[in-house]
Amino acid sequence: MMEIKTDFLIIGSGVAGLTFALKVAEFGNVALVTKKGIMDSTTTLAQGGIASVFSKFDSFDLHIQDTLVSGDGLCNRDVVEMVVKNGPDMIRELIDLGVHFNFKDKERSDSESLPFDTDFDLGREGGHSQKRIVHSHDMTGMELERVLVTHVKNHDRIMLFENHIAVDLITISTRMKRGLITTTHEDYCCGAYVLDRQTNKVKTFCAKITLLATGGAGKVYVYTSNPDIATGDGIAMGYRAGATVANLEFVQFHPTCLYHPDAKNLLISEAVRGEGAVLIDSSGNAFMEEYDSQKDLACRDVVARAIDAELKKSGDDSVFLDVSNKNADFIKERFPNLYEKCLNFGFDMTKEPLPVVPAAHYMCGGIATDMFGRTDLHRLYAIGETACTGLHGANRLASNSLIEALVYSHTASKQAIEDIDVFDFSSTPDPPPWDEVGTTDSDEVIMVSHSWDEIRRFMWNYVGIVRSDKRLARAKRRIEIIQKEIHEYYWDFRVSADLVELRNIAIVADLIIKCASHRKESRGLHYNIEYPYRDDTRWQKDTIIRRPFVG
Repeated sequence: MMEIKTDFLIIGSGVAGLTFALKVAEFGNVALVTKKGIMDSTTTLAQGGIASVFSKFDSFDLHIQDTLVSGDGLCNRDVVEMVVKNGPDMIRELIDLGVHFNFKDKERSDSESLPFDTDFDLGREGGHSQKRIVHSHDMTGMELERVLVTHVKNHDRIMLFENHIAVDLITISTRMKRGLITTTHEDYCCGAYVLDRQTNKVKTFCAKITLLATGGAGKVYVYTSNPDIATGDGIAMGYRAGATVANLEFVQFHPTCLYHPDAKNLLISEAVRGEGAVLIDSSGNAFMEEYDSQKDLACRDVVARAIDAELKKSGDDSVFLDVSNKNADFIKERFPNLYEKCLNFGFDMTKEPLPVVPAAHYMCGGIATDMFGRTDLHRLYAIGETACTGLHGANRLASNSLIEALVYSHTASKQAIEDIDVFDFSSTPDPPPWDEVGTTDSDEVIMVSHSWDEIRRFMWNYVGIVRSDKRLARAKRRIEIIQKEIHEYYWDFRVSADLVELRNIAIVADLIIKCASHRKESRGLHYNIEYPYRDDTRWQKDTIIRRPFVG
């Protein structure tokens, strides 16, 4: 049994985890665990950009109002104001680190005197009343990762553990007894059990502060824009350890993913509609004006439901996104990466409409945190898509995810640095070793793959863009059976990465179903045909779930 002791344990290597790592590394040793390569993150796939106020035509108040409208009555206004008002400073920090953004006439190599009326080549996306998307062509996430990873790899106080997947958090009261983790109200997190995917051995990471930054859970659904790593690991681990989760019924489906059998999770950025692209049906008719006054720049929940309704009405496999009315050279310059990828699948977006369908994209709910990224399990922090901060409410405004991750990595790091000074590491008893007694290597791999496929398909069919009580009840019955099978299987066989991920998506699926079944209204991303209207008198509140206390 290998044991690693560190001041800060960070699980996840997207923009949230990497930025937090760089900020706290000046105050302690850092172990950064990532389930595949360090560049394998949802951040890397982010095309659009970062929402932040820089235009002289824009203001903090407008950005705040757009976020609140998109969140459909459930945003925490204090959180919205904090994130929006700290946005420009976070962009300046990125420029100082070496991130290159697009400017109208020139590039900037530093952030000196960036006023509000800079010459950023700002984009606009759905739900935004002004142009405020700071971007690096159509590969903003890749550019962020490139720069942050370079700094992390060059930092002598950050230990990187690639191809390591976290299995479970360790709390002071952890007792591994056939899957039962007992907790007390005075419990706190002190690290995690982590599986080395190359040796298939479990390591024990002991830490003063543990941060979950594992991203989202798009792989709970059969169609998703997310990479294969997005299996809800942080949400599931946090819930199992006793942390509160919230608002998991609000799963954002991105309206426009390329419809092609080989185009796995190829998202067509919302920025394409921001530059004038129009959604049309198979007959060439634009249809969004029938659903919202903002037409193709309506919020994502509205556009996704509109496309879903059009497909059910027509029986077609897809609708189409047409930007061919724009200058071809402009499209190639504005969307170079997307243009080339579409060409690889036989589509020239400068000349023809692209077939598109909605796909699971972003989890607005997650582990509940305060404004410093702290969960209600002491010493455990969560930031990024893993967390539910109160920023997004019932529906995330486009390009607010990266700015949330940046702002919260800043506030969480400041709080964590303060917390570590008052923590007596010597008083923490050693955690129990990982227990493999009585387990054997699995010879039933089919159980894992079959259960994985079944969960993703019934979640898409019953707990997708449009829901009903009957569909949710069907999903509930199925997930209960599957979870029982997984529980029995999990404790009979040695742990594997596939089994860890299956266990996690099953727990997250169950939590989504519970949250969706509880909310008897339609709001934001949660639409139930039996309760088609928003009900502020009864349901203008968060959906909170915590694992039952076990004495």
